[in-house]
Amino acid sequence: MTDAPTTEPAEYVPPKVWTWNKESGGRFAAINRPIAGPTHEAELPVGRHPFQLYSLATPNGVKVTVMFEELLAAGHSGAEYDAWLIKIDGNQFGSGFVAVNPNSKIPALMDRSGPEPIRVFESGAILMHLAEKFGAFLPASGPARAECLSWLFWQMGSAPFLGGGFGHFYAYAPTKIEYAIDRYAMEVKRQLDVLNRRLADNEFLAGHEYTIADMATWPWYGALAKGLVYGAGEFLSVHEYKNVQRWTDAIAKRPAVKRGRMVNRISGDPASQLHERHEASDFDTRTQDKIGEPAKG
Repeated sequence: MTDAPTTEPAEYVPPKVWTWNKESGGRFAAINRPIAGPTHEAELPVGRHPFQLYSLATPNGVKVTVMFEELLAAGHSGAEYDAWLIKIDGNQFGSGFVAVNPNSKIPALMDRSGPEPIRVFESGAILMHLAEKFGAFLPASGPARAECLSWLFWQMGSAPFLGGGFGHFYAYAPTKIEYAIDRYAMEVKRQLDVLNRRLADNEFLAGHEYTIADMATWPWYGALAKGLVYGAGEFLSVHEYKNVQRWTDAIAKRPAVKRGRMVNRISGDPASQLHERHEASDFDTRTQDKIGEPAKG
């Protein structure tokens, strides 16, 4: 008996002009589209605190909730916030959310602490806005500030390779494409090596101080180092990056980080899910193991 013949998929030849005539496939195909703007009218809720956050506990969302909890832990009472859940199932295309973030991505922030509301979108911009407003977690000047901002923007530029590139083709794409997975796996491992080398001689990314650079990078690469995203820890041999592992573990122990990870979370242990956060006491009284309500939105 001989093996059945195999046929290679036909080579894709791009048309002269691309048109959107079918869903792209994969986990998020139903909400992907090549145009911006709202799809429906939907006002956003507004709570009583100075800051209104509209988000979900993806790595980008966790950056900001960790920042808020760190600010509050450091004694900045003016950083009190309401965190409203925006599920990535079409709610990000509501008119109210698009007015805050025209890119329809979480997180999005309305700063209502001054005479005129200020919208801030893109997670890195939100971290900088809050750091400068409260004078915290961002060195004021000199080499330390430059180092912090350099690593912050490194993360903003690198994460699309991890999430949109490797994560998509390894975990979400409807078919496994060896070239695509190899291409992005190589880049993600290079990024892990960049971090590992930096952390060999530095406690944190900007040096000896914990800053917004760490808050931005940890939800992505810290989770990756622990095999918590895309089920790819073994595939990428993340255990080899010893300095990243040390840094990841140290940040994970911070009480504010533990709280920040819970906010707007809708998966995992119900005790770790706080769908909305409006008061500090919500961590003790409003997690899903205690109220059992379905996620709103």
